[in-house]
Amino acid sequence: MPASVVNGSSLFRQLRQWARATKRDIVALYLAARDPRVPWYAKVVAACVVAYALSPIDLIPDFVPVLGYLDDLVIVPLGILLALTLVPADLMADLRAQAERRLDELPVSRVGAAATVAIWLAAAAAVSWWLAGLIRG
Repeated sequence: MPASVVNGSSLFRQLRQWARATKRDIVALYLAARDPRVPWYAKVVAACVVAYALSPIDLIPDFVPVLGYLDDLVIVPLGILLALTLVPADLMADLRAQAERRLDELPVSRVGAAATVAIWLAAAAAVSWWLAGLIRG
């Protein structure tokens, strides 16, 4: 097997692991924001990070080239890192274990995923059709 394929699959595996860890940490921070053992200032930061990560409204809209996804790739991980440092380590380990169990229990909706992809494809087709009309126009 070519080295580029091996490296590509390794990179893909690492990205999947990072995405799963980020998802787990978001759930753990949600739990931290509701846990009475967590200091109030850590709860505030955790709640803000979770709200921002799950919010459909971004600081920089995603349609802005390059910068649109920059907040998702920089601000969210930095917020997670800040919140994780404010929660005591032993408590965070417990919350991560709880989050991992919750993630394993979540149902996976292939129909929902297919519907989401179909909606995005339809939106992309509509925008392409609209732009083609403007260009011809």
